[in-house]
Amino acid sequence: MKNILLFTILILATMHTYGQHKQYEVTKDSANGSQVFRGVLTIDDLMNEPTFGWMKDGVAAYQPNALYTEVLRQHLPEYAIMVFLGTWCDDSHYWVPKLVKLLQTINYPPAKLSLYGVDRTKTTPGGEQAQYHLTLVPAIILLKDGKEAGRITESPQNGLEADLKNIVQPGQ
Repeated sequence: MKNILLFTILILATMHTYGQHKQYEVTKDSANGSQVFRGVLTIDDLMNEPTFGWMKDGVAAYQPNALYTEVLRQHLPEYAIMVFLGTWCDDSHYWVPKLVKLLQTINYPPAKLSLYGVDRTKTTPGGEQAQYHLTLVPAIILLKDGKEAGRITESPQNGLEADLKNIVQPGQ
């Protein structure tokens, strides 16, 4: 009986491991030939793609604005963050690495961050973009208690840290 149970556990574990797959599609952008990751992404997906030098270089080079890091360290974890980005998009290449570096700097809980790659039509395979009326990328959306509390679309108005601080501490 023990052998059957052990065998069953091993089979299920193997099936689970082999059943895991990327949650995104990979295509080429028709406009600039870059890799398009479309779907649910992780920071590692972006960091480990050899053609995404913009990600590694951007994270390594960025120094978050220290005027805001302590406020963000205290308050940003109260929010879930959804990011819609285009791996083909220059604005995403510029802002997403900065956001990642900021989140690393303030020890933001990785489980509260959701990344979605979109194509030029601003869609994901799962249709997540429809609920958020996505028109431009990157879109950094902060959610509190499941409701949108604020967003930064395409590029921040006053700087990434300042705009995030204005969402988590409006009027201060």
